[in-house]
Amino acid sequence: MVYQLKMVTIRTRNTPEGMASIAALWQDVQQGRLPLLCNSDGQEGQAKLSPVSRYSNYESDETGEYDLSIMTVTPDFFRQMARKVEQGAYKLYDVSDASGNLELCAQKAWQQVWDDTADGNIKRSFIEDFESTVPAKFTPDGLAHCYLYIAVE
Repeated sequence: MVYQLKMVTIRTRNTPEGMASIAALWQDVQQGRLPLLCNSDGQEGQAKLSPVSRYSNYESDETGEYDLSIMTVTPDFFRQMARKVEQGAYKLYDVSDASGNLELCAQKAWQQVWDDTADGNIKRSFIEDFESTVPAKFTPDGLAHCYLYIAVE
């Protein structure tokens, strides 16, 4: 039987151990051990799918446990998120990194969110947030990008 996953979820928190489990999950996806981007036979799945992280089921805030899901989305997902940003339900953070380091790019983006939250610039709802990291080779400006869609009140 050949199959393809649509989403895989772990329960974690923002600790060194939690970050290691997230990195291991992403490595399993990227290496095809979890067939999100390809099917169980290693064949590429549906064209134009992008992997996205979904943060949900927050215990409290960024200091508590939460569910991290890696899911695949179509380009329509990003159009829907752009509308939600325009409507004020989400705030978009677009952080780039010239070195092409996606992990560093994501760290810088999340640090901006945490700083804005601490400074009172945003009030997070902690319902559901999304992250999309894009390697430099796929961007028009040649920089690695991390796009965070943070749900706000």
